[in-house]
Amino acid sequence: MKSVNIFTRSLSALAAIQVAGAAWATTTAKRDDTATAGCGLQHPAAAINTTQAHSLMSSNRNRTYSLHLPAGYNASAPHPVVMGFHGSGTFGGLFEADTKLSEDRYSAGKIMVYPDGVRGNWAGANYSNVSLDVDLQFVHDLLMELRDQFCIDNSRIYATGLSNGAGFVNAIACNAVGGEFAAFAPHSGAYYNATDQPCTPARSPFAILSFHGGNDTTVPYDGGEGEGGTLPAIRDWLSEWAKRDNCTSDSGQTVDSFDGDVHHVSWNCDGEQAALQHYKIDDLGHCWASTEPNLSQLGAAQGPTHIDASRIIMDFFDNFTKSMQLDGTNSTNSTSPDSSPAPASAPANPLFLGSVSVMAMIVSLWIYG
Repeated sequence: MKSVNIFTRSLSALAAIQVAGAAWATTTAKRDDTATAGCGLQHPAAAINTTQAHSLMSSNRNRTYSLHLPAGYNASAPHPVVMGFHGSGTFGGLFEADTKLSEDRYSAGKIMVYPDGVRGNWAGANYSNVSLDVDLQFVHDLLMELRDQFCIDNSRIYATGLSNGAGFVNAIACNAVGGEFAAFAPHSGAYYNATDQPCTPARSPFAILSFHGGNDTTVPYDGGEGEGGTLPAIRDWLSEWAKRDNCTSDSGQTVDSFDGDVHHVSWNCDGEQAALQHYKIDDLGHCWASTEPNLSQLGAAQGPTHIDASRIIMDFFDNFTKSMQLDGTNSTNSTSPDSSPAPASAPANPLFLGSVSVMAMIVSLWIYG
C-alpha cells in the first residue's frame, strides 16, 4: 500500500511538472513574440527619465548614441523603441533637443534612441564618411545591443529623422534591416541618388509618414541637384513608395487645411488604412515642423508653423505594429493597427528641458543637407 501511495504521488508530481513545463513553454513562446533578452535587467534610478550617452563597436568602429529611458521604465514590460536620426553636420543630442521627442508629452512609455553618424553624417549622400553597408550594420548592431540591455517590444520599433537623417531612414526602409521596424517617419528628407540605388523593402506594405516644406531651398520639394547628390522631386519619391506599398490609386486623397497652406495626403496600401501619408507645408523651410519655436527653425530663420510633427509622428507610430510569427520572425504581413492604450504621461524631465538652452548656444552650427 505504501508503495502504491508513493507511486501515486510520483505520478501526481510528474503531472504537475508537465503542466508547469507546458505553462512555462507557452509563456516563453508568447514572450518571444515581442519581448527581448534585456527584459528583467534592472537599471539604476539615475538612468530613468534622463538621456545618457552610450557606445558600441560596429564594423571595427566605436559608434555612439544617446538613449532616453521613459519615466516609470519597467524592466519586466516590453517597451516600444523610437530611433531618431539627426541631420548632416550635427549629432543625436541636437536632434533630441530640436524635436523635443524625449518629452513625456510625446514619448511616454517609449525608449528614445538617438544614434550619431560618423563625423556628423549618414550614408547615402556624396559627402558621407562611410559606406551605406557600414551605417546599416550599425543600425543592426545597435538593435542587438538594445535588445540585450533593455526590455524591448520587437513588434514596435520605429525610425524618424531629419534631412540627411531622413534620407538614411529611407535607406533603412529600402534594405533588409528595415524589416526590424514597424513604421518610418522621414522629415525634410534628403533622398540623395534615390533613383540610382536599389530599394528592396523587407516587407510590403511599409507604414511611412513623411513631411516636407514647400519653401525648403536646401532640399527643394521639386528636386534637383543638392550638396550630396541628385534629389528626386518629393512627388516622385512618394509615387515610388506608393508602388512598393501596393497602394490603391484612388486612395491618395488630399486634405487642405490652414487656408490651404498644409496639404495632407493619405493612401490605403495592400489592405492597410492610411499606411502611406505625406504632409506638405507650403511656408515651411528646411526645419522641423512645430507649433513651438525650435532650434532648426532658428537655423532656417523661421518661426513656428501650423502643425506639430512630433505629435503627428508619435500618433502615427502608435497605430502600427510589426506582425510577428510565433518564433519572433517576420510574417508576410507588414503592419497592423495597434489597439494598446497610450501610457499615462508624466512630468517633463527638467534636466532635458535645461539642455535645450545649452543647445541653443550652438544653433549657429546647425547645418543640414
